[in-house]
Amino acid sequence: MKKLVALPLVLAAALGLAACSNKTQADTSAVANDAMSDINATADAAVADVDAAAASAGNSVDNAADATGNALDNAGDAVKDAANNGM
Repeated sequence: MKKLVALPLVLAAALGLAACSNKTQADTSAVANDAMSDINATADAAVADVDAAAASAGNSVDNAADATGNALDNAGDAVKDAANNGM
């Protein structure tokens, strides 16, 4: 998040210095490129984190559904056994 806030500041500073010289313009381009690379890497990491969290949540839902199904099966078996024993 800090990088997203820092980017406009870096770009504003870069544009301010861009008028000074060719070397400054090259340096400014390098800084802007580095900033964009950092932002892209951060965004890629965030996407990977969200994907991992979604997969984990999906696994939790699957496990809960399986546990519920097993509990219902056990309850059905218990009712069946009780009905058979009561007759």
